[in-house]
Amino acid sequence: MSQPADVRASLASLRIIDTDAHITEPVDLWTSRAPAAYRDRLPRVKEIDGERRWVVGEDIVMGGVSASSVIAKNGEKSQGIEFFRWTHEDVHPASYDMKARVKVLDEHGIHAQIIYPNLAGFGNQNFLKVEDDDLRLQCAAVYNDAMAEFQRDSGDRILPMALMPWWNIADCVKEIERSAELGLRGIVMCSDPDSIGMPDLGDDAWSPFWEICNDREIPVNFHIGASQTSFNMFGRASWPSMGMSRRLALGSTSLFMENARVLGNLIYSGVLERFPKVKVVSVESGIGWIPFMLETLDYEWSETNSQAELALPMKPSDYFRRQIYGCFWFERTGPKDLVRQIGEDNLLFETDFPHPTCLYPGVQDHLADVTADWSETTRRKILQDNAAALYGIELPA
Repeated sequence: MSQPADVRASLASLRIIDTDAHITEPVDLWTSRAPAAYRDRLPRVKEIDGERRWVVGEDIVMGGVSASSVIAKNGEKSQGIEFFRWTHEDVHPASYDMKARVKVLDEHGIHAQIIYPNLAGFGNQNFLKVEDDDLRLQCAAVYNDAMAEFQRDSGDRILPMALMPWWNIADCVKEIERSAELGLRGIVMCSDPDSIGMPDLGDDAWSPFWEICNDREIPVNFHIGASQTSFNMFGRASWPSMGMSRRLALGSTSLFMENARVLGNLIYSGVLERFPKVKVVSVESGIGWIPFMLETLDYEWSETNSQAELALPMKPSDYFRRQIYGCFWFERTGPKDLVRQIGEDNLLFETDFPHPTCLYPGVQDHLADVTADWSETTRRKILQDNAAALYGIELPA
């Protein structure tokens, strides 16, 4: 077994890549970059009944101006639900300022960080409140423009994933091309377009989308809660008799498991067979459930004679190992005991900064604990090399 000093020395030698964190969108993110024709219609902050609200279009309210961060201005982490009331003025600047975020990365020994949105929803589902397709497209496009700026300004250490206008397949293809030209390294995708009457992601109608992701090797990231149906943190997850703290805790726990359904559908639909170079990331969903899911997918596939309905040349679990990645952060059982069953080539590390479950501030202590029995090769793959290859991150010598 590696000694703690050896483990910490090993960690210090790595360019650790955090594959899931979030941005608290600056209040001028859209207005400061809006084309003239959209300046008064893109997301903006407006005072309504004495409270600041995000609005879009003809004053459609998207929600309050919440910081979506549990890291207070002084760096302390909230352990309750008081953060619901926090605004940008109450939280650490690293929540919304990417220069401050880079300083936090340095403090915690992290080289680069993959970033996901808040306001738009984790799958860009919140802009469905806008009925104008062109305006919805602009909401996503201007966000992507801003993210490309943030990435450049960070020296390619902050790497946001591009929002997709998933309600229009042709626009998705165009935005993938455009975001790639902007330098963005992957996309965040809605998991359930069929929730609004569109074809599901296994339907042939989505082939142009999968083809471009396959041919250009664009990582497709499915963050938990990435659709109107899957984001159930305060919906069906908890019983109505529970208080807000328990509802948040149980809602978060239930949300982590939602991606098992998404990955199962991707495998069983044959999408990964048809597009063998597509790489899929299950974001902020943990890894402890993955061995059971893979065993179940293989077992049920044979028990139900699914092969007669769709002939796949490989076992369902083989598609996972060829094309899918899982991410861990606060877990101990998964990274300590299940790496062999899942596969060291299919695992990534994340912190979820600055959200309620984030691994903060004890990042290095946690990694020293859960990776103590890993080989140097395993540690390097999971914390550095897998993500660097997937997202095209150049590592300094």
